[in-house]
Amino acid sequence: QMWEEAIALGKELAEQYENEMFDYEQLSELLRKQAQFYENIVKVIRPKPDYFAVGYYGQGFPTFIRNKVFIYRGKEYERREDFEARLLTQFPNAEKMKTTSPPGDDIKTSSGQYIQCFTVKPKLDLPSKFHRPVSEQIVSFYRVNEVQRFEYSRPVRKGEKNPDNEFANMWIERTIYVTAYKLPGILRWFEVKSVFMVEISPLENAIETMQLTNDKINNMVQQHLNDPNLPINPLSMLLNGIVDPAVMGGFANYEKAFFTEKYMHEHPEDHDKIEKLKDLIAWQIPFLAEGIRIHGEKVTEALRPFHERMEACFRQLKDKVEKQYGVRAILSGLEERRGSRPRSMVRSFTMPSSSRPLSVASVSSLSSDSTPSRPGSDGFVLEPLLPKKMHSRSQDKLDKDDLDKDKKEKKKEKRNSKHQEIFDKEFKSTDISLQQAEAVILSETISPLRPQRPKSQVLNVMSSERRFSVSPAPPSSQLSPPPITPRTKLAFSIQPNLELNGMSSSDIPDIPPPLPLKGSTADYGNLLESQDLMSPTTSPPAQQR
Repeated sequence: QMWEEAIALGKELAEQYENEMFDYEQLSELLRKQAQFYENIVKVIRPKPDYFAVGYYGQGFPTFIRNKVFIYRGKEYERREDFEARLLTQFPNAEKMKTTSPPGDDIKTSSGQYIQCFTVKPKLDLPSKFHRPVSEQIVSFYRVNEVQRFEYSRPVRKGEKNPDNEFANMWIERTIYVTAYKLPGILRWFEVKSVFMVEISPLENAIETMQLTNDKINNMVQQHLNDPNLPINPLSMLLNGIVDPAVMGGFANYEKAFFTEKYMHEHPEDHDKIEKLKDLIAWQIPFLAEGIRIHGEKVTEALRPFHERMEACFRQLKDKVEKQYGVRAILSGLEERRGSRPRSMVRSFTMPSSSRPLSVASVSSLSSDSTPSRPGSDGFVLEPLLPKKMHSRSQDKLDKDDLDKDKKEKKKEKRNSKHQEIFDKEFKSTDISLQQAEAVILSETISPLRPQRPKSQVLNVMSSERRFSVSPAPPSSQLSPPPITPRTKLAFSIQPNLELNGMSSSDIPDIPPPLPLKGSTADYGNLLESQDLMSPTTSPPAQQR
């Protein structure tokens, strides 16, 4: 399911098919696969595997893993307990360590086998091409893939313990592991090449926690906007855990720990960080408002009391935050991110039953080849396109359209029945005439290359022969019979610069095609035979028209 990697390889192949091999058939198949990959990235939800840091300590291990730490990529939906059990089957004599802190030299130099395993969080390394906010469905791949830095956070308390607020002195000791190669690679595990540790102050931890919470709300809101069929339970738990102070306390603990005069006096260098924390708290309100709005649209009647209580808690929280930290506009926050969704996730269909009247083109495209596209023949009524206010028609207009539709259906049935009667009547009369008629014999005649002349032209030729040959004789030649001259042959002369049917005079052959055979009295062969019987010395008289 690493379709992003498949697309990168497909682009290399496409370059070869298009510009080197000119194999367009393979190119078209490859591009269809790439289109399917892009669609899968947006629509298919892929499981996010966990990553585990595994340390092999002791002289009992082989040299290539002895006293080294590796980052493993777990299988889909694999828990840490299952991964540890699978790991210990390879080393049945190994002992599992109970702590996550680095071991001492006594364990590293011992002759036994000690395995340390804990879950680490991959650090997002987004490619540079994503220079603007994109959909979470696209970014989620890079949260667990193509990662090389992993971190493990462990809480550490410094100073006196405050029973009223544990966030005031809770520091975070964060260990960052950098592997030799990016995961996943040719293997599902790589050796850790560098390790360094940083400390996060309580205020920085609060800022980071608020940022992660806001991102989590925004991502879940985007998911529900993109897919309305998602279950509502995760959204309910997330919103209730933030809005209801009885569950987790919300950010009230941060206010008690950092927004006091005592803390400001002791840590004047943290003024900018405190202002940033206040800004994040104010930004959480529009995100929560959008999430509660979506929850109210999708909530069932059984969870309606739960939603009403959550709305009441949110109203109190909103009034308090806007009064203390200001109001944040949703247009510059959530709406901008919502507008950055890919258009492939926004589906809009216009069906023939919608309130917008169809144009002539749309009606003709809906009708098939067997269905007549004549207006009124298939129940469609062609109307001119109306302005957009037709989308909000009143109920009276809908009722009137229903009545008109019923009348049209009745007229259509009446017209169809009338056509059926006429068809039956004509069909019966045709059937009777077919029974009385004689059998018809079909014959096929192969015509020569040159088509025969129609009868009208043959008659004209015969009349012209009589007109040309049977001419009145002069008085001096009454004793001799009148000579019969053959029909004058037609001669065509083609100009050198003219073209016939797209052919030049040089392309036309000198010998004409053979004449077709004819059995009539005006046949060319009969004329030639009669020409042989005549005296060649007799000269034809002058032709008179």
